[in-house]
Formats: sequence, structure tokens, C-alpha cells
Amino acid sequence: MISLRALVGVWLAVVVLSTPAAQAQAPKKPNAADIRLGLEKLNVVGSVLYMAAHPDDENTRLIAYLANERKLRTGYLSLTRGDGGQNLIGPEIREELGIIRTQELLQARRTDGGEQFFTRANDFGFSKNPAETFTIWNREQVLADAVWVIRKFRPDVIVTRFSPEPGNTHGHHTASAMIALEAFTAAADPKRFPEQLKTVEPWQVKRVYWNTSSFFYGQGQKFDESNKLKLETGVYNPLLGKSYNEVAAESRSMHKSQGFGSSGSRGEALEYFEFLKGEPAKTDLLEGVNTTWSRVKGGEAVGQLVQDALKNYSVTNPAAIVPTLLKINTALSNLPATPWKEVKQQELNQLVKACLGLYLEASAREYAAVPGEQVNVQVESVNRSAVPVVLTKVEYLFGQKDTTLQQTLTAGNPWFSKTNVVLPATVPYSQPYWLRKPGTTGMFKVEDASLIGLPENPPAAQVRIHVTVQGQPLAFTVPLVFKRTDPVEGEQYRPFEITPPVFVNLTEKVYVFADAASKPVTVKVRAGEPNVAGQVTLKLPQGWRATPASFPVKLSQKGEEQQFTFQVFPGEAQTESTIGAHVSMNGKSYAQGLKSIEYNHIPTQTLFPEAVSKAVKLDLKRKGQRIGYLMGAGDEVPASLQQIGYTVDLLRVEDLSATNLQKYDAVVTGVRAYNTLDRLKFQQPQLLEYVRQGGTLVVQYNVSNGLVTNQLGPYSLKLSQDRVTVEDAPVKFLKPNHPVLNTPNKISEKDFAGWVQERGLYFPNQWAPEYETVISSNDPGESAKESGLLVAKYGKGHFAYTGYSFFRELPAGVPGAYRLFVNLLSLGN
Repeated sequence: MISLRALVGVWLAVVVLSTPAAQAQAPKKPNAADIRLGLEKLNVVGSVLYMAAHPDDENTRLIAYLANERKLRTGYLSLTRGDGGQNLIGPEIREELGIIRTQELLQARRTDGGEQFFTRANDFGFSKNPAETFTIWNREQVLADAVWVIRKFRPDVIVTRFSPEPGNTHGHHTASAMIALEAFTAAADPKRFPEQLKTVEPWQVKRVYWNTSSFFYGQGQKFDESNKLKLETGVYNPLLGKSYNEVAAESRSMHKSQGFGSSGSRGEALEYFEFLKGEPAKTDLLEGVNTTWSRVKGGEAVGQLVQDALKNYSVTNPAAIVPTLLKINTALSNLPATPWKEVKQQELNQLVKACLGLYLEASAREYAAVPGEQVNVQVESVNRSAVPVVLTKVEYLFGQKDTTLQQTLTAGNPWFSKTNVVLPATVPYSQPYWLRKPGTTGMFKVEDASLIGLPENPPAAQVRIHVTVQGQPLAFTVPLVFKRTDPVEGEQYRPFEITPPVFVNLTEKVYVFADAASKPVTVKVRAGEPNVAGQVTLKLPQGWRATPASFPVKLSQKGEEQQFTFQVFPGEAQTESTIGAHVSMNGKSYAQGLKSIEYNHIPTQTLFPEAVSKAVKLDLKRKGQRIGYLMGAGDEVPASLQQIGYTVDLLRVEDLSATNLQKYDAVVTGVRAYNTLDRLKFQQPQLLEYVRQGGTLVVQYNVSNGLVTNQLGPYSLKLSQDRVTVEDAPVKFLKPNHPVLNTPNKISEKDFAGWVQERGLYFPNQWAPEYETVISSNDPGESAKESGLLVAKYGKGHFAYTGYSFFRELPAGVPGAYRLFVNLLSLGN
């Protein structure tokens, strides 16, 4: 069976010296304005931490303002990675979506100048109140992670996006503010999480404020400005050539999987702050906080030298202040150990490098290698200033190899070195650290505590380049990268990765056996190194069998791939289990797959999921054969329908004529199709005419904001925010004799067992009487939601609107969801 998936689909030390999103992996190339901004930032010793729940919750304008106007070290702590949301750019959901949103946040921070942090909390989906949230999150672990970040980052002020008072918002939102207030106290208490004090010290934040606005006040509530701090953040920054409104729009537009593209604006932009905890301020968030070098013992001399550098800085000759920067380096070295000393030394190092025009790069011939493999590495170094620079040593930190030399880097003359470095046999794979071990519904499991808080893995391999500048030793650490020249896009970078020696991929995430017939199960085996030889075998549920039992694997070249198809015979009993695949070679078993996530706005992401697919044997009757599917924001429902024997054609909007659609037993619109396909507003009459002439149309959920047409069905219906977030919420049959519950499959309460993440979302709250309500469900303590499934006859055909989350349930292999969805598709048969 052919899958449709191919068809559908560091902790930043000097954030002001950043690069555009498309070049996120390329060596930084700061210009004269970047250097000036970096110098100004070097002279500010203060920090603010913004806290919220998800990617996109942060106020990018405020972060841009604090980082670039006030020159404060500014961080965003997102408790989750956004795994539970929807995806507007592709089919990835859950952990894969979390990876995308993590990288989108990093791109946003590269744009607005902030730094990015996370806790181990998993975004398990929409939560209606914090009490529910904390039944799924491990509250103590989330608090520990927030305290860890605070103790490392040492913010003077914490700003929350949300109020800690429960209200009409996502439970994660309120929980994030509650955690912020708890962490304010716990971070300063040496009795709280004392295991952290081996590497950090207690830290007392001065105050916590809520970044509020009229948006957070309900209808009839007055937004009182008189008791709130105000900041004017719509300032124009000539070094950036933009206002912070414009920077914020660029930053927010990095959240592409959310559909949060924004337009820049210019002019006044007030931000409001409501006091929550600590020492209140009268006029400014940083009131009473010393942000000069005098807050660091012995730091006044550093501050004066930075002022000298600023005074003498020339945009046409940045290298002229290098002697002053070296004096600052000496003064910093003489200071007692403090976290600010470490941060500012990192910032200063980057400024020296930028002023010298010193280009340092370490690149590998290939983008991936396996443990124990020899890697060909090229190091490029070029000094583009008149200041003498001597290259003294190159350390290959990932291979315990170094080269000592005495190479003068004369202005404009690149120095290249090529060498082979053997990776240690024990080096870990480049699996995102929070996905290395199975977690729970609410929490990721991270065994290495030093990684907690980091947005992504540290680089898989790094090279440290030592130089002397005017006799003073300096060292710069650069990641090993892979680069190539694309004939259209030019120079392209991607991260260097450590991978398993062989990859095993099952071609489907779910295998559904609707009867006793066997089904082909195809395994793709790909070599991560040359000369792979072994046996590929399936692991099947008890009572199932496959022919043949195994296949020999022999791949001579790295990257070579073979495909093997087993015929799998299910057992007699209905069951939900798994099918696994693995390759045995050299006395070891390998069961890691290979998944690449590639979008233009983020670096390529690679993960190695276990080669396991869900296996479902169920009692399923089906009517009809050919389905037309109009993809919306992206989902995996088409592949799921293929699994149960349907022929599925992916439609284009221009294919939607009543005549063309007559060949289909049913037509389905993908999730958020009416939010993403603009021409649907012109073609919707053709879909409805298809229904009128006898067709069956199933429309999956959309959101009310940004609909291309309000005519979603043949009769009026209005979408709302209503949803049922508890996946095992009771379901009541309103019309037990309705065909949807009886034909061709008899639906019972058992069919609503084992659902994942939620029952449904964005149910209509108004609908015409022509629609029949078939089932209802509701979260605990709430009224029944009867509109998750609306069915109507129209002419000779049938129309169904469903807010139930089939886009999650079918790819997850939920048996009852298949049975119910087939009944919807069978309405016209």
C-alpha cells in the first residue's frame, strides 16, 4: 500500500550578534551596527525573564525592547514546547510538532534578541483550568525546572504573560503564572531543590509583574490603567533600522506552524504591568536594580573601559578598539568569579571576533557520522583586519585530538586545515535530549540534569580554535557543521549529526486489519555507514505471523536503502498492539528509525524514533470505495483511510466541480481547510452542489478566526471555542437509531475508549434546525456539548460537520474512531 505521507507532507550567549533564520547554522557575520549594539549591551548588567506556557505566548515586542533598547539580558521560559497544538504547515503533530515549535522559538529569539529556555512539561493538549493541568504535569518537577533556570539565568525581574488567577483561558496559561510565583520564593530558598546547589546558588528575584492588557479583561470589566506600570515599547532603533513593533512582527512571524504571520507597525505601543510579588516599583520594571558594572565587585574599571570603547568606536574601522577590548578582557579576568563575569566574557569574546572580522568555521564533508567513524573536518580561519592574529591551536573536542601551531593570520588571507578525526564509540546519537527516554503524558524524562532548560541539544561536535591577539590568548568554540552549495539557494548549512549505523523505518505509523486477510508490511532499511550486513525481522503481537520470517540485509554504501515487504497475518482476536522492526548485525540489534523535518524557516531537524507502529485488528465493515480528500492545514487522515482499504485521491481546490466529484463515494475536507484554502470561498458552492446531487461531504474542524467563507455547510452554523478536552469524557447517544451510529458499524460506548489528547475542539455553538445532533459529550462540571457532530440531509445527499478530533485519533490507531468515521463516509451508501 502506498503511503500518502510523501505527498502531504544553546543557550545563546550574544544574542544581538545574530543571523537571519535561513542561515541559523552559518557562522555569524555581524555588521558594524551589530557590533555597536553589542558594545552597548556589554555595559549593562541586568536581566529579565519572561514566563509563559507555550511557543507563541511570549510578547515579542517587549522582549525586543528589553533586549535591544534597554540592553538587558532577556530570556523567555516556555514551560512547554507546544507539542499538543495544531500544525498549519504540515502533518507533524505531538513530539514532531514540538520539535518544529522549539526551532521556531529559537528563530524568534534570534530575531528579537532574547534567549530561550524550557521545562520538562509536555503540552498534552488544551486544559480548561490549572487544577486539571497539575493533575497531568508533575508540579514539583516543573517548579524545579523553573527554579533551575532562574538560578542559572539570575533575572532581576520576572514578567508573566498570564495572571495566576484562574479565568477564561488555557489551564497551562494560568499554571505558568502560578509556577512563576512559586519559583520566585523557591529559587531564593536553599532548602528547596538543594541538589541544584552543586552548580548554582540560590537567587532572589526582585519582583514579579504580570504583562497585562485590556485583552485579559472580560466583557463589562474595566481595564484600569491607573494602578499599572507603563512602558513605551514602540521605539525606533536606528541601529536596527526598525521599531520594536517591526522587530516583534518579524519575530512572531517565525511561528509559522501556528499561522502567526504578522505585519509590522510603527508608532506608540504601551505595555502595561500589574504587580504580583516581591518589591513593587513605582515607575519602571527595573526600578531599584543597579544595571551598571558597579553592582559587580571591582567592576567599575570594566565599565569605564567599555565607555572608552564606545567613545572610540568607528563603524568604518571596528578593529581600532580591539586594544581596548583586550584591556576589558584583562579587567574581567581579574574579577572574582560571578555569573555575570562568565556571561560578559562570552559577550566580549564575540565582540573581539567581530571587530577583527575573524571568520572561523569547522565543516564536515558529510552531515552525519556514526560512533567510531572517521570524520573529515575542514577548519577555515581568516583575519580581516590589520590587527595581528596568531593561530596557536585547534582542538577537536569531540575526538580528543588537537593540533598545535604558530600560524600568523594576515589580513584577508584564509588559512585552511583538513584532518580526519575519529568519533568516540560512546558518543550519543543526536536524538533530541527530551525524547531519548519515554516520558509520561505530562512530562518528558531527562536523565542528564545539566540539559534541563536548554532549548536543544548542544552541538554534536565542536572545535575550539585558540589564537593570540597582541599577545593575549583567546579561544573560540564553533560547532561542526555541514554545508553545501545549492544551485538555486546558494550556500546551505545544516547541523552535523551522530546517527545509528543502520536505520529501520516502517512505512506506516498504524496498520489496521479490518478482517482476517493478510496485509503487506513494508520495512525500509537504510545504511548509516558503509558495509551494513545483517537480518531484518518483525516483532509481532502474540498469535500473529509474517512470511517470510526475516530478510537478509546487505548495503555496501552509506545512505543506500533497501525495501522489504513482509506479508503479515493477524490473529483471530480483536486487539490493539504493536508491530516492531529491527536489524540484527554484529551481535547487536538496531531498531531506530530515521525522520527528517525540513522547512525553509528552521534548520533541518533529525530524530531517530523507535521502529514501532501500532497494529489494530478490529471488526470493521465498510461501504463505498473511492474517497476524495481536500487537504487543509495538513494531516494524516488520507493514509489512515488507505489503511482500511479505501482508494483516496488528494484533491486540488480547482478540482472541485460537482461533475468531477460525482465519481467519489464521499468527499472529506482536511482540518482547517476553510482557514487555509482561500479559493474555497469560490468553490464551496460546487461542494454543496455535489451534496445536493447525492454526494456525501464530511467537513472536519475549522476555527472561527480567519474563515474564508461563513457558509461551511448547506445550512447556517457558527463555530465557537467550545471543546471537550478530556479524552475519556463520557459520550451520550442522542439519536441511538441514527445511521451514523448503526450503519455499517454498530457504534457503542466501547468505541470511545482509548481516544488520545481530546474528544474534540471548536464545536459550533449555533446551528440551523436542519442539522441533527447525534452524540454529546462534555468535560467534568460543564454542560453537554451536542454539536461536535452535526449531520444534515441536503437534496439527495448528506453533509456532516465534525469537531471530533479524527485527525488525531485515526493516525493513533483508535479502533472506535475508525468505525465512526467509516459510518460518516457511508452515509450516502
